Amino acid sequence: MNFQLNDTQKMMRDLARDFATKELAPIAAEIDQEERIPKEIIEKMAEIGFTALNVPEEYGGPGLDTVCKVLVVSELARQCASTAEVIAVHTLVNDIFLKHGTEAQKQKYLTAAVEGKIGAFALTEAGAGSDAAAAKTKAVVDGDDYVINGSKCFISNMGPTEGDYVVVIALTEPEKGVKGMSAIVVDRGTPGFTVGKREEKMGIRGADISELIFEDCRVPRSNLVGKEGEGFKIAMMALDGGRIGMAAQALGICEAAIAASVKYMGERVQFGKPIGKNQGLQWYLADMATRTEAAKALILEAAVAADNGQPLSKLAAMCKYYASENAVWVTNKALQIHGGYGYMRDYPIERMYRDARIVPIYEGTSEVQKMVIAREVMK
Repeated sequence: MNFQLNDTQKMMRDLARDFATKELAPIAAEIDQEERIPKEIIEKMAEIGFTALNVPEEYGGPGLDTVCKVLVVSELARQCASTAEVIAVHTLVNDIFLKHGTEAQKQKYLTAAVEGKIGAFALTEAGAGSDAAAAKTKAVVDGDDYVINGSKCFISNMGPTEGDYVVVIALTEPEKGVKGMSAIVVDRGTPGFTVGKREEKMGIRGADISELIFEDCRVPRSNLVGKEGEGFKIAMMALDGGRIGMAAQALGICEAAIAASVKYMGERVQFGKPIGKNQGLQWYLADMATRTEAAKALILEAAVAADNGQPLSKLAAMCKYYASENAVWVTNKALQIHGGYGYMRDYPIERMYRDARIVPIYEGTSEVQKMVIAREVMK
């Protein structure tokens, strides 16, 4: 498969690289330490168009493809995985409205994305992680409204003050199980909807991940996204696209770890010579680079498949599984190359190591990805 980038894709890659280098690199450690992304960073990304990457021109966006999304997310992740996380999840929400939303919803939420409003997606519950079908949050019809009761946990892009709207997967017909799940959009500030505990995390500390609580939360039935009973299907389709975004985040972390290792190997002198002269460490680097290029190829193949409307589940699971596991492996090797210094916060590899560790867990664990891959291969 030919992965030559077109002019637009090259432009977006370079734009994201320039932004990440100038705006994120100087404050990445601060974002991690203070556990927040400055509001002005989100505003600047909106001005550039990153919050509306996949929003069509008719709604004010650039209407870019999935390859562009991969390039932007990976470039952001090279400097700040937390910021990359925000864009990866937010563009997933854009996709939900693009594929399943009414015209009124597209006008409202895709236009909001252009303006820099940030969307969230709420599927996971305390008793329904990998087993998403076990979700218990309910949305009961009452006249022209849904009344939502329940809670969600580990929800990205929602914090005490951050996050503007969320697509919630809830049971509208509990007796039907997964076939009774529906997708409903809820705006921040809706009575009965509150953001609970903001999680304190090992990595991606700047990204908001919180508990969401719904207590007699009343929203119009026009907030239904797609049709009743299609919520689980919508969620699984969204996760296919979302997994490509998370794989791109993993790719950026890997590329940053390799670059940091090359720099350190040229500077660090032991036994009278730079450690980069040691064949053993060169072999570490060779393995890191080869595996990362393989991950990139899988990610781009999945992105092209998504843009061509091809079946996505297997490729999305493969690229997310391989890229995320590789991110943990590569950052571990990079930390080993750095030795004791790599364990200290003076060097960014410590942060990369922590950031990488979440990627094999969210948007479907590696074990879930292998289940999906095996199921598709055995068809």
